[in-house]
Amino acid sequence: MVTIKKYSANEKTKIALEAIKGELTYAQITSKYGVHSTQINRWKQQALQAIELNFNGSQAKAIVNQDELIAQLYQQIGRLTTECDWLKKKSELFR
Repeated sequence: MVTIKKYSANEKTKIALEAIKGELTYAQITSKYGVHSTQINRWKQQALQAIELNFNGSQAKAIVNQDELIAQLYQQIGRLTTECDWLKKKSELFR
């Protein structure tokens, strides 16, 4: 039976930085951390994309858009809850 090791964000970052630095080969990083080279490359690409998004400011815009969406959804939930409560009260009057 194969057990899959879960890596924390800190460990992934450390491994991705090793790959970005380029001081060690993928084979050396693989033997050092026990992670397959494909996974190392994937984490490296994710780290580079995150860095690029951060410099572009796209991530900040996405967070603001997400916060606005969350606020709108909470408003809609409040409105629907109020309507539902009103309908329950009205339906009790007609029983």
